[in-house]
Amino acid sequence: MTRLFGKTVLRSGVLAVSLVALTACSSLTGSNINVSRTGDTNSAPAVIPAGTDPDDSVLGRREHPRIIAAYGGVYEDRQAEIMVARIVGRLLAAANQPNAQFQVTILDTSEVNAFALPGGYIYVTRGILALASDTSELAAVLAHEIAHVTLRHARARTDKTRNTQIVDRVITGIFGGDSSTDATANRNRQQMAAFSQNQELEADREGIKYAGKAGYDAQAAARFLGVMSRFAAFSSGAANGDDGFLSSHPSTPARIQTAMSTARSMFGSEAVGETDREGYLAAISGLSFGDSPAQGTIVGQRFIHSASKFTFTVPQGYTLQNSQSAVVGVAGDGEAVRFDSAVVQPNLSLTDYLKSGWIAGLKAETVKAQSYNGIEMASGLAQTDQWFFRVAVMRMDGEVYRFIFAAKQDNPRFAQGAEATIQSFRRAEASDLNQIRKLSIRLVTARAGDTADGLARQMANIPGARDLFYILNNLYPGDPVVAGQRYKVVAPR
Repeated sequence: MTRLFGKTVLRSGVLAVSLVALTACSSLTGSNINVSRTGDTNSAPAVIPAGTDPDDSVLGRREHPRIIAAYGGVYEDRQAEIMVARIVGRLLAAANQPNAQFQVTILDTSEVNAFALPGGYIYVTRGILALASDTSELAAVLAHEIAHVTLRHARARTDKTRNTQIVDRVITGIFGGDSSTDATANRNRQQMAAFSQNQELEADREGIKYAGKAGYDAQAAARFLGVMSRFAAFSSGAANGDDGFLSSHPSTPARIQTAMSTARSMFGSEAVGETDREGYLAAISGLSFGDSPAQGTIVGQRFIHSASKFTFTVPQGYTLQNSQSAVVGVAGDGEAVRFDSAVVQPNLSLTDYLKSGWIAGLKAETVKAQSYNGIEMASGLAQTDQWFFRVAVMRMDGEVYRFIFAAKQDNPRFAQGAEATIQSFRRAEASDLNQIRKLSIRLVTARAGDTADGLARQMANIPGARDLFYILNNLYPGDPVVAGQRYKVVAPR
C-alpha cells in the first residue's frame, strides 16, 4: 500500500494494471448499464455476464473500489456517460449478453486506457475519450475489452498471477527487502499481468465482430490503433511513469493490418456502419484534458498540488510526467527523479524511516536531518551496482513525501540539482495555485479557407500543439480541413 499525496492508494489485485481515467454514473433508465458516480464505489452489476465464474464476480467486486481509489476517482460528465452507456448496451447485445448488467466507469485520468474486469465491470478513461473521434472508435475499444471478459482471458491471467500484487514502476534496482517494491519482482508481475499476444489478437477479432454486429464501422479498430500508435510516439518524449493501454496494447503495423483484414473479411472491404462523428464530438465537448488539478499539475519544471498545497521545481533538462502513483522526471543524460508519498508512523523519525530497510544500498552514515522552508526533512545517499541515488523524505501536515534521484554516477551537477529540488519543496501559495490551468476539449468549426495549421494555432500555449492537433483529429500534415466540419482543440476552460 502506498499513500499518494494525502490519500491511500491501493494497488492490490492482479487486474489493476493498465488503467487510466475513469467516468461513470447512476443507472440509466431503460438500460442494462450502470454508470458509476462519485461515492458509488461499491456498486455491483445486478445480473453478471452469462458464464461468469463466481470467483470472477468476487474478484471484480473486490477490485472495483480499489481501482477507483488508485486512479483518481470517477470523472462525471453526463453527456459522455450517456454516450458510453449506449455504446456498451449495443455491444453487449451483439456479444449475446443482452440481459447482463455491466458497471461502466469513466476514470478521471489523462492516461489513454480502457479495460474490463470479470463480473461485469468496464472502465474507460477520459484520456481515451479525448483521443477517439467518433462512436465507432470508442466502440472498437470497448468491444475489445468486453471480448477479454467474454473470452475469460482475465481468469487465465488471474490463475497465472494468483496471490501477487501489481505495484508501481520503480527506478531499476532502488528498492530492496520489501517484495512489494522490489524492481525485479515488479517487472515479473507486470509481464505476468499483461495479456498474451494471442489473447490480444483474439480479443481484437472478437471485438471487431461485436462492433460490426452492433452496427458500428468495423474498420474503426484499425483506424484507432493507428491513432494510438501516433499518440504513443508523441508521448514518448515525456517521462513515462505508468504502464497504461499504450504499452499493454501495442499498436504495431502488423496488428493494425490484421485488424483491417479481419474487418474486411467479416463485413466487406467498404467502410460501413455508424461512425456518428458529430454526435461523438458533441458528447465530449468540454471534456477535461490533461492532468487533473486534484492529482497535481505540471507547469514547466514545477509540480503543483492544489489539494495538498505543496510545490517543487526540478532542474532544467528534466521532463516531468504525472502518473497515478508518482511524479517521474527523466533527463536526457541518463538521470531520473521519482516523487511519491508513503505511509509512515507519526512517532517514527524521518532519519529512522530512511534507515528502515526500504532502500537498497543505503549508506547509513550519510543520513542526516534537515529543515527547509519550515518543513522537516531527512536525506541520504545510496548506491547499487549500477546506480547512485540521492534520497530525501519530508513530512508536512502529517503526510510523508519522498524524492529519489538516480544517476549512473555521482557528480557535482547531479548533486546540486538534487539538492536544489529538495530545497524547493515548500507550501504552495496563492500565486502558485493561480498558475494552474484547467484544460478541456473545445470544438471549432472550420470555415472556407481554413487550414489544419491555422486551427492548430488556437492551441498555441499547449506543448506540441501542432502535432497534438493532428493526432486528436486523425489528420496528417497537408491534409485539408472541411469547411463546416468541427475539430477538436485543447484550450483553457
